[in-house]
Amino acid sequence: MKWTVLSDNRTNNDQLETEHGLSILLETDKHCILLDTGASDVFIRNAERMGIDLSTVDYVFISHGHSDHAGGLKHLLALNDKAKVIVSPHAMSGNFYSKRKGLHSITTEWPEGFHDRLLLVDQTCEIAEGIHVIAHIPQKHPMPKGNQHLYVKNAEGSYMNDDFRHELALYTDGFLFTGCAHSGLENILAACPYPVKTVVGGFHLLDDHESEEELIALGKRLLESFPLEGGRERGWFYTSHCTGDNVYEIMKNVMGEQLRSFRCGTMIS
Repeated sequence: MKWTVLSDNRTNNDQLETEHGLSILLETDKHCILLDTGASDVFIRNAERMGIDLSTVDYVFISHGHSDHAGGLKHLLALNDKAKVIVSPHAMSGNFYSKRKGLHSITTEWPEGFHDRLLLVDQTCEIAEGIHVIAHIPQKHPMPKGNQHLYVKNAEGSYMNDDFRHELALYTDGFLFTGCAHSGLENILAACPYPVKTVVGGFHLLDDHESEEELIALGKRLLESFPLEGGRERGWFYTSHCTGDNVYEIMKNVMGEQLRSFRCGTMIS
């Protein structure tokens, strides 16, 4: 298994572009899966610079309906005529908004003419051999405080707090992709019935939202309540995108080597 970061807010390689978005290519023995598509075609240009051929992708997984994760889908479908798109129907039907830094739409503009390639997922299932999709994540543990800025506009034109019914997580062979983890990392881990070795994605823990005490407590709970099953090696949490720099440093002090960051161009085998 190998995963490569194609789009992210950060990079350690000045030859690669950044954006507020996330896209990761996951390659297994059986499948080539694009995990989210970022906000634009940045992931395609970065893939070209790294010598990666996205025409080989056979599944595109969209973690939720926000445009920084699904905005690049139309660009992928323009160069790949076979990939099936895994997405929640609630992601495609929702009108999503953020009130952070002023009200603005974060709704994805879905491409036309690809409905024969859609795999709509509204319940936890195995979508293909070894690819498990987790839906309707129970919200038993604390939710990220950054969610307070996020809304869904209903048919009457009112703005309702987003309940993230449109959010999915993907699991395959010990690897768990969280997207933005709007549902909360603890909730996603609790909803995953499979042994996890590696967690990859944003945590949606924004700087200046959770207190330092809350972040320290979360880091401790992750280590104690959700030990990653890495066999003889330790398991890992990898994060970037919607995890704040200060948040990362606080949690790193608690979680040590078990918490790592990724950037555009990060490649892990």
